[in-house]
Amino acid sequence: MSDKEISIITEENVKYVAHLARMELSPERLPVLAHQLKDILDFIDKLKEADITGVLPTSHILPIQNVLREDLFKGSLSSQDALANAPDKQGDFFGVPKVIE
Repeated sequence: MSDKEISIITEENVKYVAHLARMELSPERLPVLAHQLKDILDFIDKLKEADITGVLPTSHILPIQNVLREDLFKGSLSSQDALANAPDKQGDFFGVPKVIE
């Protein structure tokens, strides 16, 4: 089977994939989606023709890098401060309703 035969998308293919994805599609949408999916696959075929020798897998078109702040230790809340506005306290813990019997 050639690449062109693989990229042929029919309404039946779209209906089958929609069924697998548990999507409900109207019959009017099937030809539109089949055409859009075919366009996407044709574009992927064009991308396969690009020469990417020497391009690193994670390279980016812009010279960007993560800007991260220094990780500094800060004090945390005390138990008393954390529980100050709690509607129900049980010792040093929040009181919550029982959900499992």
